[in-house]
Amino acid sequence: MLKEMKLLRSAAVIATLFSAVLSTSSVATANKVSAASNTADMPSINNISNINIDKQASMTTNADEQEAQRSKDKLMAKLSKIDFFSADFSQKIFDEAGIELQQGSGRLSVSKPNLVNWQTTLPDESLIVSDGSNLWFYDPFVEQVSVYSLANAIANTPILLITSNDEKLWQDYNVSQLSQHSYLVSANNNNARVKSLELTFTEDANNVELSAFNILDATGQLSVITLSNHNEKPDSSLFTFTVPEGVYLDDQR
Repeated sequence: MLKEMKLLRSAAVIATLFSAVLSTSSVATANKVSAASNTADMPSINNISNINIDKQASMTTNADEQEAQRSKDKLMAKLSKIDFFSADFSQKIFDEAGIELQQGSGRLSVSKPNLVNWQTTLPDESLIVSDGSNLWFYDPFVEQVSVYSLANAIANTPILLITSNDEKLWQDYNVSQLSQHSYLVSANNNNARVKSLELTFTEDANNVELSAFNILDATGQLSVITLSNHNEKPDSSLFTFTVPEGVYLDDQR
């Protein structure tokens, strides 16, 4: 049971190709050919239909790519307006069938570039810290710290995209706009641990806030996180981590 709960919490926290082929057919123009030969040399209706379908598919693909790029540009522009935030979060985890498995709460602090402090207080205490170079996971209950290279962690933790304006980090993700204030970030890699990340914002003329985000992982579990009580710039001390004395260090860098 403990192992299952740990897996749920990890899934909640850490918690997407186009081509078209065109073909052409030649038409015989010799003066002395039979009607049958002329018919055989003419493009068939099926071939013409296939060409038209391929052209339409190519046009659709280009339009989809352009729309995806526009959505990505809009999202990145919105995120560029958020340099930092600190907020309380409430969290619900659902299985693939939509059954609620667990609830949690804590506090999330972010500062650019690449700084995160994600402290869960319920149902169990845990801490995730990104110091700009490394990503630390601390579980007091089992007295263990795991540390990963931040660059490698981003591939499986797209929520870290909100901490950076680096366009290179977005190359592995596709973006679609769901509504005026909501965007879906999907992994291009079919083997990614996190399949998609949905970001929702509240905004006015002078301010943009991240108000909620959902994480769908490869097992089908969905984590729904709502943010509230946004505060001022978080203290820089939140983004440093020292391994506590007597705690086991699992270094994955």
